[in-house]
Amino acid sequence: MIEHIREILEGATAFIEVFAVAVIVVGFVRATIKYPQVLRAEDREVAFHAFRGRFGMDLLLGLEILVVADVIESIILDASYASLMALAFLVVIRTAVSWSTSLQVEGRWPWQAEQRETMPDA
Repeated sequence: MIEHIREILEGATAFIEVFAVAVIVVGFVRATIKYPQVLRAEDREVAFHAFRGRFGMDLLLGLEILVVADVIESIILDASYASLMALAFLVVIRTAVSWSTSLQVEGRWPWQAEQRETMPDA
């Protein structure tokens, strides 16, 4: 019974990893296809920021999904001290990448409030 559950979780982990990579690849393809369209309508800087914003959000989502796969693999499938330390290291690295990507895409750290533009009083 436990071996059957382990096989199911291993399959689920593999599926989640493939799904995360697919999210990243599809996001890159979508941003790349959209880039020339934006470039024709806007200047290079606007097109670059649009590309980075589109791809950055998909990259962040893919990284978050990969963390789920790592948690399942490290905690449930390979419950050992070394596995837990590897998981902690991966989560720290992926969190740093996510934060820096979020800073690049949104222009603020994830814990900072979103800045709203205010209209001047008339």
